[in-house]
Amino acid sequence: MTTPEQPSNPFAAPSSHVSVPHVGPSMPPTGQSVPPAGAFGPPAGPVIAPAVGPGPAPGDRSVPGPASDPYRAYVAPSVAGWEGFPPPTPLGTSPGPAFPGASVHRPRVRLSWGLMAALVAIALASGLVGGALGGRLFGSDRLADAGLPVAVGNGVVERAPDSVAGIAARVLPSVVSIQVQSASGQATGSGLVLRADGYILTNNHVVAGGDAAGGSIEVLFADGSEETATVVGKTADYDLAVVKVARTGLVPLVLGDSDKVLVGDPVVAIGAPLGLEGTVTTGIVSALNRPVSAGDASDTAFINAIQTDAAINPGNSGGPLVDSAGEVVGINSAIAQPPGTASVVGGSIGLGFAIPSNQARRTATQLIETGHATYPIIGVLLDQGYVGEGVQVATNDQGSAQAVTPDGPAARAGIRRGDVILAIDGRPVTEPDELIVAIRAKTPGDAVVLHVRSGSDERDVRVVLDESSAG
Repeated sequence: MTTPEQPSNPFAAPSSHVSVPHVGPSMPPTGQSVPPAGAFGPPAGPVIAPAVGPGPAPGDRSVPGPASDPYRAYVAPSVAGWEGFPPPTPLGTSPGPAFPGASVHRPRVRLSWGLMAALVAIALASGLVGGALGGRLFGSDRLADAGLPVAVGNGVVERAPDSVAGIAARVLPSVVSIQVQSASGQATGSGLVLRADGYILTNNHVVAGGDAAGGSIEVLFADGSEETATVVGKTADYDLAVVKVARTGLVPLVLGDSDKVLVGDPVVAIGAPLGLEGTVTTGIVSALNRPVSAGDASDTAFINAIQTDAAINPGNSGGPLVDSAGEVVGINSAIAQPPGTASVVGGSIGLGFAIPSNQARRTATQLIETGHATYPIIGVLLDQGYVGEGVQVATNDQGSAQAVTPDGPAARAGIRRGDVILAIDGRPVTEPDELIVAIRAKTPGDAVVLHVRSGSDERDVRVVLDESSAG
């Protein structure tokens, strides 16, 4: 089966390719090997903590364990009194006679002065020990002054600007939570301030439902205020959208240079996972140029992603991934789930994916200036059923779609039906999505070098990318 520069089934990609659905308002179709990880946004509403059952009845000594109900809090046995025993005699009183009406006889005893002194010393020592023991037994360990240690100095803790706390302090005021009402219900995502006059960047899948008839988009700022937003432009192909609120004086975040990011660099993810605004998580850049197809078969984004182990969960979508300078290097968009998981239920497993900031800058600029975005193409169909080294151009036309577009970039470069593309700009490709996202990461008009095999002949060809309108 063939597809125009993309596989016909992006969710059936081999294990070397990451195919994840969006984590956000929409849920992935049942039966996908890897669930949508782009739709970061659980159904809106309060975060419901597991219910804790009522405490035990008086006298109940049972302690429910995690095996029977792992969400129920442990309850200590109740001790209302010493059941079965008489209450202790208050200190300082004498016990009564052994039997009612019995008299107590106290015989006189003559003691020497030495014996009396010894008895007094023993009594004093016994009193000290008994008083301490009695205080512990009967709850009289209270002191007039606890005398606990106090902090030395003025209590001010200095934090470096590139520490997580320093980064969070600078970035948090410019990160927003986005609440969307659509025909399918409510959802929550994240976003970041692009311009001081109210332009906000987020994921397309976060706001897509709110842009439809009857939908609404509300932006919640770090100071607790809210504004209604309208969509300036959006594209499903890059899973990006720009919305605008009627507010000025906002503090925009800087979109850094994602081409300078290296594997192992520390990063911080900020957003509203599960609706918890202002959540900060940390990690590193785990991989670069990870081909990710997120969404469903009819609405798929192809991302040349930055992979991170920073905890990213539903609701983080659209929020920033920032470096140690506090500059945005990615837009959090997708998470991976274990194979066979039909929906986003387990949260982060340390495999999160972000749209590189350079791609976000190009697309956001187009959306703000024109309301729509474009993407580069080479003008070929790729054979999804091909097995072997590289990716193969289709050998036959598919209906109205031609294997090689006449006078397209590939045709002008001499690429023909059945040719196998082995590498792009020196980077090997083994799956159709790898080639697609590598091309999508470029700009229309850019030139790429493809290493192509025709029969037994191999050669490098220079291809100038053409432009196609994004959805």
